[in-house]
Amino acid sequence: MRTIRLDAGRAPEELRAGLHEILAEYGGRFSREADALGVAFEACSSIAPGGFSVTVGAREARVLYARKVDAFRALGRLLGARESLREGATFAETARFDMLGIMVDVSRNGVLRPDAARMLLRRCALMGINVFMLYAEDTYEVPGEPFFGYLRGRYTHDEMKELDAYANDLGIEMFPCIQTLGHLGQVLQWPAYAAHRDTKDVLLAEEEQTYRLIEKMIAAASAPFRSSRIHIGMDEAMGIGMGEYRNRHGEAKPFDILNRHLARVVDICGKHLLRPMIWSDMYFRLGSKSGDYYDADWSIPSQVVKEIPPGVDLVYWDYYHTDSAFYSKWIDHHRALGSEPIMAGGVWTWNHFWTALPHAFAVTDACMQACKEKGLREIFVTLWGDDGMECDVFSALPALQYFAEHGYADSVEPRRVRENFRGACDAEFDDWVKGSELDAIPGLEHPEQCDESFSKWLLWQDTLLGWLEPRIAPLSLRKHYSELSGELSALSARNASAQRLQFPAKLARVLSLKCELRRELVAAYSAGDKAAIRRIAAGDLPLLREAVDALWKCHREMWLATYKPFGLEVLEQRYGGLRTRLESLSDRLEQYLEGKIPNIPEFETRLEKVYDTPLGRLAGLHHGRIMTPSIIK
Repeated sequence: MRTIRLDAGRAPEELRAGLHEILAEYGGRFSREADALGVAFEACSSIAPGGFSVTVGAREARVLYARKVDAFRALGRLLGARESLREGATFAETARFDMLGIMVDVSRNGVLRPDAARMLLRRCALMGINVFMLYAEDTYEVPGEPFFGYLRGRYTHDEMKELDAYANDLGIEMFPCIQTLGHLGQVLQWPAYAAHRDTKDVLLAEEEQTYRLIEKMIAAASAPFRSSRIHIGMDEAMGIGMGEYRNRHGEAKPFDILNRHLARVVDICGKHLLRPMIWSDMYFRLGSKSGDYYDADWSIPSQVVKEIPPGVDLVYWDYYHTDSAFYSKWIDHHRALGSEPIMAGGVWTWNHFWTALPHAFAVTDACMQACKEKGLREIFVTLWGDDGMECDVFSALPALQYFAEHGYADSVEPRRVRENFRGACDAEFDDWVKGSELDAIPGLEHPEQCDESFSKWLLWQDTLLGWLEPRIAPLSLRKHYSELSGELSALSARNASAQRLQFPAKLARVLSLKCELRRELVAAYSAGDKAAIRRIAAGDLPLLREAVDALWKCHREMWLATYKPFGLEVLEQRYGGLRTRLESLSDRLEQYLEGKIPNIPEFETRLEKVYDTPLGRLAGLHHGRIMTPSIIK
């Protein structure tokens, strides 16, 4: 294996700060020996924008680059290819997109610690990702508005400014990603904002006090960043004009409210010299009889299209389709609205404990193929945190590498993506994909089509009730999860980066003990076999309770190292509920075995199959739905 020597002091001035940060984290990956392969960087105007070339000599690899981020991607490739570097070797790449970015949700409980964000930025730079957004509905500081991000870990102006400077050192552009219409329930819940509320989640449009607040939001969100771009949201504003707006203004066409509101917000952006973008879905939803973003039978009146304010970019978001033809068709639909869209794909972090990587790869393949065929120049992928950000955001790294490979090549070559992942993340691609087997369970015909989080509902569903169990009956998953736990635990010992695999390993251990526990208890109970119940009550059940405690503490440790502490209370209350119900199960079994109670009614209830969707295609089950069949209001 060829060792690499990196002397940041000899690099061009624009790279030095970023290279020092790479060395500070990854110093052990570089050699100080004189015979190690040095790296010489040179900015080159003859290199196409977004490109670089590398020539390996006897003592030095020469990197010619166009943009800062291309120099860092070249370094990532060199680190990944150390085993195959030979004198005379050459390689070159040219980015297929001007914007190759990511957006990380910091509004659904998990607010990335600044040091964790910097760690993610370093990996993004070594992948060649050049745009980084933090999606903040309320989790940013707005002067004079103390309820923005109240007790939710909001970023200060200084934290954002420091992140922007850090990203810039790595060749990455940061800009704010906020909301200025819908998705503002976290703020609108407070009495201080009652006068700004149309519905519980949507701002009251066409009121001057609303635009005064929005201007404060835009000014505060954009102030820390050197970029002139801003994402102002406006997606999923369902019910716009149907609440307090209607009480004040009467009936109005939602299209008209949307365009008038957007025009005012675009004017505010112009006043602050900002170029805005919005999610596009509300135009298509309002043009659909069903309200579905992807309704093929949509119709947007030509007058509405004419009144879309100039100077705003529309973001076509689509995280779901594995057919590139669908993306191509919808890119054309967006172009019919009069401007070139920005594409936003999805990395399946939401409603999962570990990113659903096979599905993320499939949707990324389809999306990126269509974008390249259609000649789009700007694209980013989203890492959402729906239902409490239970997922380890760093489990998305293989999907980000996969996305980046598409950004610099016509297609993804398996050996290359593995090599480059090792270079950017100091980790093994297949090891991290193994964590996705928490949800890619045996019995799935097409794991790449699976968006169902089996691990989530198997963990949180009540062991006495087990109302989702008919979904996987008669599958036996104990062996799968037991073996997965052992494999992940062994893989986690590779190096410091691999230690994150301890989290899915401990979750798999819990699931191996829990996934068939109720089934076995009910079988023994129905047969009147108290000896079998006693064996379970004295064996697997206490082991499960110990494993749940170990998982909770591992999750807590990972959370506190990755996110600000605010939001941990949500997850700990879930673990607390699980622990309490397992204790109740233990007590109830003991009482039954001792004859203190005559029966266990939950075990006598016939379970029905509630959902008829194909196995692997049940997305979006949230904790409140999983933990009980009751709707609590």
